[in-house]
Amino acid sequence: MDIKYDDNIIPYLYEGVYVVDQKRKIIFWNEGSERITGYSQAEITNSFCHNNIFQHVDDSGKQLCLDGCPLHKTLQDGLIREARVFLKHKDGYRIPVMVKTIPIYDSEQKIVAAIEVFTDERFQKQIYHENIELKDKLRIDPLTQVANRHFFDFQITKRLEEAKLFSNTFGILMMDIDHFKNVNDTYGHLVGDEILKIVAYTLSSNVAKTDLVSRWGGEEFIAIVDVLNNDDLMKIAERLRLLVAASGYQFDEEKTIQVTISIGGTLVTKTDTIKTAIARADKNLYYAKQNGRNQSKICD
Repeated sequence: MDIKYDDNIIPYLYEGVYVVDQKRKIIFWNEGSERITGYSQAEITNSFCHNNIFQHVDDSGKQLCLDGCPLHKTLQDGLIREARVFLKHKDGYRIPVMVKTIPIYDSEQKIVAAIEVFTDERFQKQIYHENIELKDKLRIDPLTQVANRHFFDFQITKRLEEAKLFSNTFGILMMDIDHFKNVNDTYGHLVGDEILKIVAYTLSSNVAKTDLVSRWGGEEFIAIVDVLNNDDLMKIAERLRLLVAASGYQFDEEKTIQVTISIGGTLVTKTDTIKTAIARADKNLYYAKQNGRNQSKICD
């Protein structure tokens, strides 16, 4: 009996794929199977899976190849099955895999073979965690754990597109830690880093879930906030300014280091570009710093 496969795809799938006939002889073994199990195609093809080559066991240690093999059951009744099992690698250690067994029918709808697809769970978990880690690296500032400038650029571009489509508004706040250089010069950069973390956490913890706080660079932060007018934007700015001023880093038993921030903000509308909006906020921040610091300046 000649069973056809897609020679262009199946052999190169990352998942393990093998096929057994009705006598449970392995008649196909792909590269994914070699990678996961350590057994080459030459070692496995034309052998019988009931010879317990992989010594599949379940969570309780039951030998599935001898009793309870999902592939064998699928050959008998045609039901597609999924199971979590542990196969034995050629080198002797156990690997957790998810298996799926699928029947193959001939032209008369008789079961003539079955396919088992199996995936190394360690690989799935590794890829998941690597993707999460990569995602965090792309959007999170590693020191302060707020969004980085790259992610801010992405978000404000999206918000401006929404503003042009729906004629809505939002606000941005540019915030700078006052006299931060003095902190670094007096207490060192490690303490300066702790101050940055405290300010970042205070800011990000006290905005709405739909808002975004990002590190703009150095001791500057920038936020996107959902507001409709300047009064609401000023209220948020002042709340953040006062909360930062009320925070502090415990340097030792007798010394708490406290800092303040200056804030410049503006409403962003559909007529804005990123450049014009940030330029206005930056101009207002400059005004706040030049006129005594530890204050907020908001305008259109």
